[in-house]
Amino acid sequence: MNAAKRREIFERLKAANPKPTTELEYDTPFQLLIAVLLSAQATDRSVNIATRKFFPTHGTPQGMVELGEAGLTECIKTIGLFRSKAKNAIATSRIILEQHQGEVPRTREALEALPGVGRKTANVVLNTAFGELAMAVDTHIFRVSNRTGLAPGKNVLEVELKLMKFVPREFLLDAHHWLILHGRYICVARKPKCPQCGISDLCEFKSKTPA
Repeated sequence: MNAAKRREIFERLKAANPKPTTELEYDTPFQLLIAVLLSAQATDRSVNIATRKFFPTHGTPQGMVELGEAGLTECIKTIGLFRSKAKNAIATSRIILEQHQGEVPRTREALEALPGVGRKTANVVLNTAFGELAMAVDTHIFRVSNRTGLAPGKNVLEVELKLMKFVPREFLLDAHHWLILHGRYICVARKPKCPQCGISDLCEFKSKTPA
């Protein structure tokens, strides 16, 4: 895919949704970090339902430590991998208190050192909470990037690095949200909604769903 096509894709995505954002509910960088940590192999909707139970009363690192692993486990037992997520979230809260003065660290290295926080989660926090140019590649973005020809790659890191290189800089801050929403609602896994897609004429996918 050439540069002109890529630019046009993001021009259209921006026109359709000028101010995209995450569907996770949060008020602070710490709450976003915890929500993203909980969202692995779970829907944003299921995470929001769970976090509404404890964010209002325990939505700080100190509050999470006070809630404890057992208390958090009870709040999030409706989402996948809840036991390991509860353990990691409490451990992360404790480290933020003890090593980062209660503030979410602002470097990828420090974020990835937290229990349960990988590169994708770190990139979401850097981009969404701190406004940095970072690209968190999940299954939706991986699929859209490969299917459209926007930034094909064999693994998530390859796709991430290509997107960071190929997406025009003025679109980089919001590109993560545009692509994830496009993959979640239009360019879905089993039967992409090509007739409803605003960039289908730019997409290089050969097996488009007919109207």
